[in-house]
Amino acid sequence: MKPLLFVTTSLLLISPLTQAADIERGKSLHDDNCINCHAKLMGGNGTGIYTRQDRRIETLSGLKKQVKRCKNSLGATWPEDQIDDLVAYLNSYFYKFEE
Repeated sequence: MKPLLFVTTSLLLISPLTQAADIERGKSLHDDNCINCHAKLMGGNGTGIYTRQDRRIETLSGLKKQVKRCKNSLGATWPEDQIDDLVAYLNSYFYKFEE
């Protein structure tokens, strides 16, 4: 019984690390929820918020914190995997932080 418990626990701990984020779903979440607000903030170019000279996000963990702040501002109910998808999309296309 103990070896089975060890294997089960190990799989539960490892599985989140092995699941790849869905970048396409992240893009869809972004396009449906984020881009309009960012376009208003940036005078029309919503993606400019990510590439501006004085951007505030400097790390991958900082990006995830900001996505969660925006999610809360929107009142969105995204589960953690969707937050990860959105972070992966933003990082892949704009930030390029090492993971």
